[in-house]
Amino acid sequence: MLAKTISGGLDGVNGFPVEVEACISNGLVGFDVVGLPGLAVKESRDRIRAAIANSGFLWPMKKLTVNLAPADVRKEGTSLELAIAVALLAALKPEDFPALTDTLLLGELSLHGELMPVRGMLSMVLAARAAGIQEVVLPAENAREVQCLSDIHIHPARTLGEAVAHLTGRAPIPAQEQVPYEKLIGKQPPENDLKFVRGQKIARKALEVAAAGGHNLLMVGVPGSGKTMLARCLPGILPLLSYEEALETTCIHSSSGELGREAELMTQRPFRSPHHNASLPAIIGGGAKARPGEVSLAHNGVLFLDELPEYQRQTLEALRQPLEDGYVNITRVSGQAHYQSRCMLVAGMNPCPCGNHGSKTKPCRCKPYEIQRYLARISGPLLDRIDLQVEMDAVTIEEIEQSERQEDSRTVQLRVLAARGRQLERYASESYFCNAQLTQEGVEKYCRLTPEAGALLHRAAEQFHISMRAYGRIRKVARTLADLAAREWPDVQDVAQAIQLRNLDGQYWR
Repeated sequence: MLAKTISGGLDGVNGFPVEVEACISNGLVGFDVVGLPGLAVKESRDRIRAAIANSGFLWPMKKLTVNLAPADVRKEGTSLELAIAVALLAALKPEDFPALTDTLLLGELSLHGELMPVRGMLSMVLAARAAGIQEVVLPAENAREVQCLSDIHIHPARTLGEAVAHLTGRAPIPAQEQVPYEKLIGKQPPENDLKFVRGQKIARKALEVAAAGGHNLLMVGVPGSGKTMLARCLPGILPLLSYEEALETTCIHSSSGELGREAELMTQRPFRSPHHNASLPAIIGGGAKARPGEVSLAHNGVLFLDELPEYQRQTLEALRQPLEDGYVNITRVSGQAHYQSRCMLVAGMNPCPCGNHGSKTKPCRCKPYEIQRYLARISGPLLDRIDLQVEMDAVTIEEIEQSERQEDSRTVQLRVLAARGRQLERYASESYFCNAQLTQEGVEKYCRLTPEAGALLHRAAEQFHISMRAYGRIRKVARTLADLAAREWPDVQDVAQAIQLRNLDGQYWR
């Protein structure tokens, strides 16, 4: 007796269909799973046996063999358990299960037969939809994660018994109502609003420019000057996630187990703020199971590194390539994982170990060599990849109490959206989405400077010893400033402001 069901597996953050074949034959009583099953899949045999028995079904006392195809790809996780259980039941009574090969079955089983949520649900359902499958039975707690997918019918089940009753036609489970993405976006206001940030005009301007062009940002300032608060306001002024970006972001977080139970599709740009004690695999990705790191979890969002010099040197250096390329390749003996990492890097740091170097209100207790040793933890190549660098000082109580009402995040976001709209129109035939993604060819084509602006930039490059990488990034920032001002090409004012927002490495790291 033979039966086949369709399930799914995860390869990194990408899903792939898995054919589950169950064979019941005469011979020594046993239960074998073949087809490169992982440890969790091997352990699932006992859970499946208990779930079938506790759901009121007969466990076949014969030789049971389950094959997972493709057999040359390792299967990890617990998403196959529902499909294996149904395949075994269908092998006993094939006539009761008419359309198993047209339905995707996903879910973990408890000993009582309850369906438990699994990670990577969105990725596996997307892979099944691409393969032409339109019917899906999955745990009810995973249903909201895939409620925005069109051209597919989602049947949420809570127990193995409910799933079997649906598949046999005895008690069909109604398909859940799918929700258009437009009804989900913008439902939640930003957690941090710029209207609560007092003073810091230059830093606020740098934050707006960073959002408008997708640029990396470094804030150097004394403790309590507002670096962390400004960084947390950045997602609130960025454009809302597009549908494609929301799918990418949710797939990464779902496959990493970052989504909570009954979580919806992510509509807010991620903001990741790892502690400076985080290891290199935690930031970049990897480990025994090659999971995505913080730089990938921040894809389409913001990676905030507070106390930048406190991170391990090798971790900071490893960030250079993901920030430049927009993806991470992790190679292991068992295979290679490819994770997207197109995010904005926002970093904050003190100017010295005590934090008061350059402060107008507090004296610095550090010796010159201590300051240099502290700053030397940040390498020149990493600084070259940070487009905007601003210095911040503490805001006094008088400035806070007497300052006028500040612009809120929504007002700033409207200017950012206008600038991003100009970029999308300009790069309609290109592979770029914002100015920060421009290659050298794109810089030469879209960041042409007027003769006066070019002469100013040349003088600054000679005076401040600007590298060629930083030279190109200043042109990108000038292009963003021109977009914010609705100018066709960057002029002298844009270049001068871009240099002003980029020259801290000459001041601190000269």
